[in-house]
Amino acid sequence: MKILVDADACPVVSIVENIAKKYQIPVTLLCDTNHVLHSDYSEVITVGAGADAVDFKLVSICQKGDIVVTQDYGVAAMILGKGAYGIHQNGKWYTDENIDQMLMERHLTKKARSAKKKNHLKGLSKRTAEDDKRFEESMDKLVQKANITP
Repeated sequence: MKILVDADACPVVSIVENIAKKYQIPVTLLCDTNHVLHSDYSEVITVGAGADAVDFKLVSICQKGDIVVTQDYGVAAMILGKGAYGIHQNGKWYTDENIDQMLMERHLTKKARSAKKKNHLKGLSKRTAEDDKRFEESMDKLVQKANITP
């Protein structure tokens, strides 16, 4: 088992690494050439800056039982199909039971945005310490669910 992180602009990399150290799980951070990452703990894989290049690389190296941290619902759907676990940076787990609904919501949101191009939807709120705590607790529970013990 390993933890794979879609690390382009991911705000929870340090939290993931701390949990991985606790359970002695290897971590791979994936990013494109537009982002420079360094880690004393994780392997860093840098791929070309093409559209979805990181996503395709992540899915290609993901194996059953791995944990994947991504905010991309499409990537989440593909890794679930491979028998991996998925978690969003907000702490929500991707599951076979919720992924279809999440993909539908993404589609409807994209459709609404394109219908209202002149009306910009408000972006995400600034990340808080509570967001980080919620992610940390959820990630720790997911690692435990994947049958890893400290």
